[in-house]
Amino acid sequence: MIDRRGALLGVWRGARGGPTVTYGLIAACCLLFVISPVSGFNPGFGTGDELLAAQGTYFRRWGVVPTELMSGEPRALLTPLTALFVHGSWLHLLGNMLFLYVFGAMTEERMGRFAFALFYLGTGYLALLGYAAAHAHSEQTLVGASGAISGVLGAFLFLFPRARVTSLFPFLFFLPLRFPAWIVLIFWFVLQWLAARAAGAGPGVAYLAHVVGFSVGFLYAWGRYRGGDRVKAQAAATEGESQP
Repeated sequence: MIDRRGALLGVWRGARGGPTVTYGLIAACCLLFVISPVSGFNPGFGTGDELLAAQGTYFRRWGVVPTELMSGEPRALLTPLTALFVHGSWLHLLGNMLFLYVFGAMTEERMGRFAFALFYLGTGYLALLGYAAAHAHSEQTLVGASGAISGVLGAFLFLFPRARVTSLFPFLFFLPLRFPAWIVLIFWFVLQWLAARAAGAGPGVAYLAHVVGFSVGFLYAWGRYRGGDRVKAQAAATEGESQP
């Protein structure tokens, strides 16, 4: 249980052993990226055209290809899980891990480690599946943990609506400002929704996966925890920064 006086900050001080699943996911994503052909650190993948070919093969093997997934191909059915640990660039990786670090620990503490791990993987799978279903004829590869992390954001919104987070808003000259989580996350969700409506199935950010993941995460938390305690105290705050 999370009390209203200090357990939120206790998450960051190692309460109940700390958010080991969150940290484990971050470590796994970072390690797999470093040893992949995308990081450029592994000389075994060569350079130039050879490296680009290795990257393309890597994405195709472990990422989601909507046409293959929707065809029911057995190997493709696993790719929404493997794609959660594959990232397309350093910026892609670090952005996702920052969001997971800020919002994952408290969500894990509330759900428990095992339930949080299943929630993360299940929400991520459904987010990528939802995108693939909407773009069933696309052959563009989809990778990244964004769908699962969006699910964490959705659950966080329900569980900790008034916890305060530090955010950087471009239109406010990137000034670090602290807001209640519900303002930041609803603002983020609206941006994803608008972007998803304007986006196609080509290369770029899979905003629809964010929308699906966030919705699934929020609905799960609402269905699972609506009869229990929600943390509403303004005094408790998360630590770290998010960039919606």
